Amino acid sequence: MAVPISQMWTVASYVLKQRFKGNKRYPLVLMLEPLFRCNLACAGCGKVQYPPHVLKRMLTPEECFAAVEECGAPMVSIPGGEPLLHPRIVEIVNGLIARKKYIYLCTNALELKRRLPEFTPSKYLTFSVHLDGQREHHDFSVCREGGWDLAVEGIKEAVKRGFRVTTNATFFDGTDPNSVRAFFDEVMAMGVEGVVLSPGYSYEKAPDQNRFLGRARVRRLFRAILSNRKPTWKFNMSPLFLEFLMGDRNYDCTPWGSPAYNIFGWQKPCYLLQDGYTESFKELMETTQWEEYGVASGNPKCANCMVSCGYEPTAVMDGFGSLKGFWGMIRGTFSKYPDAHALKLLSEPVSGGHDQLVQIERTEGELEETRA
Repeated sequence: MAVPISQMWTVASYVLKQRFKGNKRYPLVLMLEPLFRCNLACAGCGKVQYPPHVLKRMLTPEECFAAVEECGAPMVSIPGGEPLLHPRIVEIVNGLIARKKYIYLCTNALELKRRLPEFTPSKYLTFSVHLDGQREHHDFSVCREGGWDLAVEGIKEAVKRGFRVTTNATFFDGTDPNSVRAFFDEVMAMGVEGVVLSPGYSYEKAPDQNRFLGRARVRRLFRAILSNRKPTWKFNMSPLFLEFLMGDRNYDCTPWGSPAYNIFGWQKPCYLLQDGYTESFKELMETTQWEEYGVASGNPKCANCMVSCGYEPTAVMDGFGSLKGFWGMIRGTFSKYPDAHALKLLSEPVSGGHDQLVQIERTEGELEETRA
């Protein structure tokens, strides 16, 4: 099992405590962005498109700690930008470890090998290395030749030093599922704890808007990737969320499950959309019109979203919030998901089309987004 028992127990007891209190909306993971500056300029990311005066701004450790205390979530994801460019990132990490928060420091790992001696291995700290598939695909995705090699050097050194390490992969339109499956073999051979993956998220500021997947194509892609899986593959995420990506489960978005805090404040409604900011977490929870977001709301910004920050909290709360969900999570952890149709998908040529989004009618009368 890729997620340590101590972390699972912390999350499970937290979820059960919230349910016992009768809380219907509560955070699970704080998305803490201490800066937007990055040493990459990926075509699918909108963070580095901010003007220079914004990219120079950073949260102080004190601001980070205050946000963590105010939110109360048991886990903290530190994306960016590139967190290792923050001059006080070690102080921030150590402060969160002292507060017994499970931290996922998301990094492109270009600076990881050099910065590793400044950190101390802990069960609370995981380096989540952004690695989008095999070498050629990753370098194309991050728009930098040689990025894969530097990231892999950082991964191997971190594993050697005893750190928890996962890889974080984002897949866009035109992804070859056979290449992704080979990628799983490669990263598991590096000794990582597990793989985190998600379909590409549609940043409004991203330079390339043609690479994002519709929901039907997400399901088709991830069914090919995740069915008939090898027992050596480990995933550092809820198996129920993986089943959602494969089309085996229907979930609603839980945007308050992964609230985002950055240099502008608390971001409404989630990490991917920018519909304003609030000064406090309490204000975020009480003033955001949550019913206006998610696929069921009809909001066009949410129509094709299936990303982990919105839907994995739903899966985690389902897994730890009911006996049926818990059994599904246990069963999914050990299942290989045999699927003869998925094997046929692997033999089909990859379509890299970037046609416009259209709507198709499903037999059960449900509208589903796809790419023509």
